[in-house]
Amino acid sequence: MNRVYIKTYGCQMNERDSEAVAALLRARGYRIVQDEDACDVMLMNTCSVRDMAEQKAIGKAGYVAQKKKRNPRFILGILGCMAQNRGATLLDALPDVDLIVGTQKFHQVPDYLDNLRAAQEAGTVLPTRIVDIAEETGSQNTIRDHVLEEKQVSAFVSIQQGCNMDCAFCIVPKTRGDERSRPMDEIVRECEQLADRGVKEITLLGQIVTSYGRRDYAHTDGVTPFVQLLERVNAIPGVRRIRFTSPHPRGFKDDLIQAYGRLEKLCEYVHLPMQSGSDRILKAMNRPYSRDRYRQIVDDLRRVRPDMYFSTDIIVGFPGETEGEFAQTRDLFAACDFDMAYVFKYSIRTGTPAADMGDQIPDEVKEARNETLLKILEANSNRRNATLLGTTQEVLVEGPDKKGIGFMGRTRGNRIVHFAASERLIGELVPVKINRVSTAVLYGELQLAGVGV
Repeated sequence: MNRVYIKTYGCQMNERDSEAVAALLRARGYRIVQDEDACDVMLMNTCSVRDMAEQKAIGKAGYVAQKKKRNPRFILGILGCMAQNRGATLLDALPDVDLIVGTQKFHQVPDYLDNLRAAQEAGTVLPTRIVDIAEETGSQNTIRDHVLEEKQVSAFVSIQQGCNMDCAFCIVPKTRGDERSRPMDEIVRECEQLADRGVKEITLLGQIVTSYGRRDYAHTDGVTPFVQLLERVNAIPGVRRIRFTSPHPRGFKDDLIQAYGRLEKLCEYVHLPMQSGSDRILKAMNRPYSRDRYRQIVDDLRRVRPDMYFSTDIIVGFPGETEGEFAQTRDLFAACDFDMAYVFKYSIRTGTPAADMGDQIPDEVKEARNETLLKILEANSNRRNATLLGTTQEVLVEGPDKKGIGFMGRTRGNRIVHFAASERLIGELVPVKINRVSTAVLYGELQLAGVGV
């Protein structure tokens, strides 16, 4: 009765949280399984970014709860953002849920499962349900344990949780709490341990990752705490590449921009959420920057690294967005020449200021605007990938691909590459000559003599 399946919805932060929970459970003697039909305990780590995400998780939980009819000792838990957002009210829709744990209590999951199992062993078929969505000082420091697969070459490291930005469309401040940073020494130690275990690429995670440590550490010679952390991770011998997500445009001061020119392990790839290209809409969204400031950041980064790759987030159809304001977004989107983007059609998120705004945009208008940006993105991506034909790119070999070609890896610009290679190259940085491209994927040939298939 100790087989646990963890189903994760949503962002990379949720993936990292689930991994940390899995590591804690393994240390307690639980077995993590990959087949939900072979588990005694299912934990659903949920997302609340949109109402639809919550409804999807509720539907899945309702279906899974039927397992209790066949196995009364089956345990179902709801973790993460939806648990934090809805708390005990989830039991109204899901009376068979045993465990509800919020975003600051992931580390308590092993204890709570032990308690539920002990109650069952004592003969209680339906033990008292456990609901814990309380805030906990220092909870950001508990996301530090990893479950690494064999020859895993990349890993997420959580450095900061919570958000103080209060964007009008976003529920994250409610589900993740106030901004909280981990001690820098602990983060560096975690990265060193990952490097010792064979990890070559570190991605630093935070709700607003560029805000790291701003209340806890002093700026030193104009260098922010986040850039100080980048410098220290860059100095770890076993780490070969560094990425981070998700930042905020306000975090791109000169020290971070210049870091791309002097930290050799910091990959020339930036995820820079724009959300809108209209100053009025940005103000309505409570995004504290202008279209001109955003464009300046992009231009400054390209001056430091002309080969920089950019991705972004865009919301089309925000309440009150006019055709002229969308045109401003479209023009800035095209001018920034993004390599990848997440384009979202605005949907009402209960509990956010934007949900109560008037002048909601019709679905067909949002759909048309969404398609317009996706066509621009496709053209940009095809054009950028075409410039890579015939070039040799440094690729970090991650493992076998699913296309039957052989292996896959990523360039420093975060482009996926498929190529024939040897298993012994997993975790190595290798030169690959690009001989074919699609919109999203590159194909190439290994350029090392004698180490092919």
